[in-house]
Amino acid sequence: MSRSPRKPQIRTRVAFVVYDGVTLLDVSGPLEVLHQAGRYETVLVSPAGGEVTTASGLVLAGTVKRTGRVDTVVVAGADHLVDGVPTEVLAVTEGLAKTAVRVASVCSGAFVLAALGLLDGRQATTHWRHAAALQRQYPKVDVVPDALHVADGRYLTSAGISAGIDLALALVEADHGADLARAVARELVVFMQRPGGQSQFSTAMATPPPRTDLLRTVTEAVVADPAADHSLPRMASYAAVSARHLTRLFQTEFQTTPGRWVERVRLDRAQQLLLDGHSITSAASLSGLGSDETLRRAFAKHLGTTPTDYRRRFQTT
Repeated sequence: MSRSPRKPQIRTRVAFVVYDGVTLLDVSGPLEVLHQAGRYETVLVSPAGGEVTTASGLVLAGTVKRTGRVDTVVVAGADHLVDGVPTEVLAVTEGLAKTAVRVASVCSGAFVLAALGLLDGRQATTHWRHAAALQRQYPKVDVVPDALHVADGRYLTSAGISAGIDLALALVEADHGADLARAVARELVVFMQRPGGQSQFSTAMATPPPRTDLLRTVTEAVVADPAADHSLPRMASYAAVSARHLTRLFQTEFQTTPGRWVERVRLDRAQQLLLDGHSITSAASLSGLGSDETLRRAFAKHLGTTPTDYRRRFQTT
């Protein structure tokens, strides 16, 4: 008895919009994720077809000028898009987006979608360096300046450079489940996976490196265990200095007080705990913020939202 032939696996067709000056990793990062997933057919589409020279000088060969219908469009970014999107890039993106199920951007690729009016009335993000410009140039867009990636309807936008990998992993998860996305992340040796709402920069990363060993000792101790006792006298004891001297060091190097800096580190930790599935009470306790009310006040003060709304908005599997 002969076996019936296996049905060919239907692959999701994804078009990457590329052009001269495009950021290489905005293309290659998401492209590699989809390649490793093994369920996608990808094509590079450029305004003129042929070769495209990236910002780093490497050449992308084999791009096409036109392609048939695609399921997903990904617009890669480039610094020059902030100063104005070329009409030919707008045209190729608009043509692909008309019939696509999903339209995504990496980094400043969001400027292309915004210029087409596709993000009007929607939440979107971009590289932290360009967030203010995106909001200023396109006031109808609700810019989320400090998220790795944001989904609003059929439109997805991500922060800069490596965040395109997180966006692509989210696409794989949405299409084929968390198991495949985790397998791809393991293969690429990347985080599985940074939730969309995770800050592009934690307070520890955004803080400039301390110039003194004394202050470095203090900040490393806080970041290593945010929930520990980090009162001013305790922190001063880490560096064997007076509380007054430690306060002067923080003001001089970070332009803030030790207490405010510790609060932001704890808030970063609480955000991650919530996205990892912890309750509000647990996140407050494990982050060192203490009570539910203290956690709510910190969210309102620094993020302009509540812990519940934050988790609902950004949590992924």
